[in-house]
Amino acid sequence: MLLAVATAALGLDFVFDAVVPYSSFRQLVLLAFCNIVIAVSLNVINGLAGQFSIGHAGFVGIGAYTAAVTASHLHGALGGGEPTFAASFAVVPIAVLSAACLASAFGLLVGLPSLRLKGDYLAIVTLGFAEIFRLVLATAKLGEPESVRHALAQIGGVHGVVGPSAHVLSVLTTSLGGQNGYAGADNRGVPAYAGPFWVIGGAAVVVLASLRLKFSGWGRAVRALREDEIAAAAVGVDPTRYKVSSFVLAAAGGGIGGALLALMRDGTPIVQPDAFGFQASFDAITMVILGGSGSVTGAMIGAVFVTFTVKAIEEAQSTSLVLDLRERFEWLDLNALRMVVYAAVLIALMIARPSGLLGERELGSAAE
Repeated sequence: MLLAVATAALGLDFVFDAVVPYSSFRQLVLLAFCNIVIAVSLNVINGLAGQFSIGHAGFVGIGAYTAAVTASHLHGALGGGEPTFAASFAVVPIAVLSAACLASAFGLLVGLPSLRLKGDYLAIVTLGFAEIFRLVLATAKLGEPESVRHALAQIGGVHGVVGPSAHVLSVLTTSLGGQNGYAGADNRGVPAYAGPFWVIGGAAVVVLASLRLKFSGWGRAVRALREDEIAAAAVGVDPTRYKVSSFVLAAAGGGIGGALLALMRDGTPIVQPDAFGFQASFDAITMVILGGSGSVTGAMIGAVFVTFTVKAIEEAQSTSLVLDLRERFEWLDLNALRMVVYAAVLIALMIARPSGLLGERELGSAAE
């Protein structure tokens, strides 16, 4: 199956522009597959392991920045110019692997508190992590690494110990563009190497790996912990090992999704910190819950539904009917109206299907 998907994605990579002539729709299609990776990876924590993480955008952002920096420097080393499909085989795998590794390392750091925290308390920790990541990048002042280093050293308390690491951190954050975002090593934009072959193929690999993971011994163990931690521990399931590993695996998947977003063809060639705020985490949670918490294929459906629903509502804002309403009622906030409609759709869907579209089932199979 994976080979068939890879072959189809390879063929589509060469004819995608001709089949889909509008760049905005091409971007939407690729964005949907990137969101599938993000939703499926979050499902490992929120669905299978039963932990409540609301800071998944932090891992996605780490992956996006890591892949953007890696790809930009590799692109320069290859001579620059227009990104080619042949060169993508030298750039994309390294960028995606780097993003997954760094995101999983942060997943380990965030996963350690999960051993002592549950529910709302764990959610606060994950949200705090995502906001720290976003704000550190967004508030970095270009050209002032010394002031940032001094501030971080003061927070650390011991200047002689924290100073060197603070200086390194300040240089790294300021080199990523601050609020303006990272536009590549030469400020000409992040090279867009990831076309349908890499985005669709990457999504297929993550989905198949998640399905195998769910029905493996590891997947049965984390679901047992989710249902009753004491009973699972009594029969030999190690809560420490499985809780932390679920964060690491989910973070790695989020990093891959972020990498594909940063390198996506027809996407924005600038990686900005505001793209990884609470709204991005909320959308990912919505995708998982709508599809069915614990269902891999449900997370896929939720990702596609949310991606296209948000876009459809945005397009509806530019119709003559909505514009006429705005002319008649100047106080009408179209962005607020979009969120009201979006929320109404979610409420109606959750009333009709409280457990999500699939529950914990998978398409084509019965519930376990």
